[in-house]
Parts: sequence; structure tokens; C-alpha cells
Amino acid sequence: METCLTNLMTTIIEELVALIADRKLNPTANSYTVTLLNDLHKVAQKVGEEGVEVVVAALGQSDERLIEEGADLIYHLLVLLEARNIAWDDVEKELASRRH
Repeated sequence: METCLTNLMTTIIEELVALIADRKLNPTANSYTVTLLNDLHKVAQKVGEEGVEVVVAALGQSDERLIEEGADLIYHLLVLLEARNIAWDDVEKELASRRH
């Protein structure tokens, strides 16, 4: 069961990474993702805001709210990585290197 969940998570992250990369290559009008990709300060600020919201949710809100804020944080982090031309694979490699 754990393998299925890991594969699902990886697939979702990979799909989101691909979608964000596509928005960068093929910007669409009125796209929130494109707006963030074009403003490094704004997307970095959003990562910070979402990080604080995760902490607030963890300490005093429902599990559902924590899940929502966690998803927001991951999305904004992926956009920030794309804006900086850093591959998600590099983050995965770093995480793998920390396993002991």
C-alpha cells in the first residue's frame, strides 16, 4: 500500500512540475502561475507566507486546513524552483542523500 501512495504522490508532483514548466514555456493570459514565474520576489514571498500558514494551521486549525496549506506550500515551492530553473529531481536527490 505504501508503494501505491508513494507512486501516486510522485505522479501528482511530476504532473504539477510538468504543468508549471509548460506555463513557463507557453504562458497563458491571466495565469496565476505565469504571474508568479515572472516575479521571483512575489513567488518567494508566497512561499514564506504559505510556510507561516502551515505553522498556524498545524498549531491551531483542523487537519483539513493543514492539508490545504501544505498543498499551497508545495505548489508555491514548485513554482519557485521552476522560476530559478531548479529541477524537482535535484530536490529529490538531496532528500535521498539525507537518508541514513
